[in-house]
Amino acid sequence: MQSNYLVKFLTILLLVFGISAQAQHEPKEEHEGTPEEVSLKTKIKESINHHLLDSHDFTFFSDSETGKHYGFSLPVILWDNEAGLQLFSSSKFHHGEEVAENNGNYYTLYHNKVYKTDAEGTITLDEHHHPTQAKPLDFSITKSVLMILITGILMLLAFVGMAKSFKKGPIVTGAGRFLEPIILYIRDEIAIPNIGEKKYRKYMPYLLTVFFFVWFLNLFGLTPLGVNVTGNIAITFALAIITFIITQVSGNANYWKHIFWMPGVPVPMKIILAPIELLGVIIKPFALMIRLYANIMAGHIVLMSLIGLIFVFQNWIGSSLTFVLSFAISLIELLVALLQAYIFTMLSALYFGFAVEEHDEAH
Repeated sequence: MQSNYLVKFLTILLLVFGISAQAQHEPKEEHEGTPEEVSLKTKIKESINHHLLDSHDFTFFSDSETGKHYGFSLPVILWDNEAGLQLFSSSKFHHGEEVAENNGNYYTLYHNKVYKTDAEGTITLDEHHHPTQAKPLDFSITKSVLMILITGILMLLAFVGMAKSFKKGPIVTGAGRFLEPIILYIRDEIAIPNIGEKKYRKYMPYLLTVFFFVWFLNLFGLTPLGVNVTGNIAITFALAIITFIITQVSGNANYWKHIFWMPGVPVPMKIILAPIELLGVIIKPFALMIRLYANIMAGHIVLMSLIGLIFVFQNWIGSSLTFVLSFAISLIELLVALLQAYIFTMLSALYFGFAVEEHDEAH
């Protein structure tokens, strides 16, 4: 428990240091009628947006005075319809400040998306302020993709090691001592009550995977690494779609019958309720997607905003109180990280239970 407090304390200090460095070393641009407070708030807002967005490189922190970025580059993988497959390092973009040239083709980052351009990096916009340049298919290993791969490898090592320890004896060793009670809880308190003792086994691999996957990524999002994977709606959409597909594939005759032609209901009501039930089937994955995305995104925004208020107040009383509040919120986020993984797993098991439930028409 003390180690958790220490980690959170160091995390906030690093976040504070990062925003402080950007705020203090910001070049003083002369804008007539623009107060200094507005400039500071704009800088804080940009720092928050940078933290929330995905990127083609992994930056630990930056020095605004020297313009140096400390981190490492990631591979850019593009499919250009004209030039074919393009492979190069994201260092060519220099954090979005330069045009990347590869095999005589030029690419630039605009709002963190890759567009094909010329040597000058020209971007033209249409009447809706959308770039008119060609946008190649982007299969790059971004910061979020890298964290997904790291999380997958950690899960694989943990569970393979746990399986090997069970072969040696009934008592698990190593990381399995921490994982075993959680696995048993998911089996006994989530899978069996919602799916049923006869059919829960085939869903356990997915339920365990999605629980630990979401939980680990949520925890990574609370570290100074600045990753926001589960706060990316594309990631939560993919997880929700997987749950949706498994639910529909698992659906038995009773499941579909209670959607399109509910037994024991008058025919006129069946006609009215069928579209509503079908709409509910489609809404369920969107509820999963939005719930996880919104809670994680909101937590990051609130925490980063509170840290930014330390520099807005610019006095020891306001800044100290804001720091204490930020520390308290960051501890609550530890609970939220676990809670959101639990809710996603619980709802997935509940949907699977609806799909395989057997109904006794006589009762």
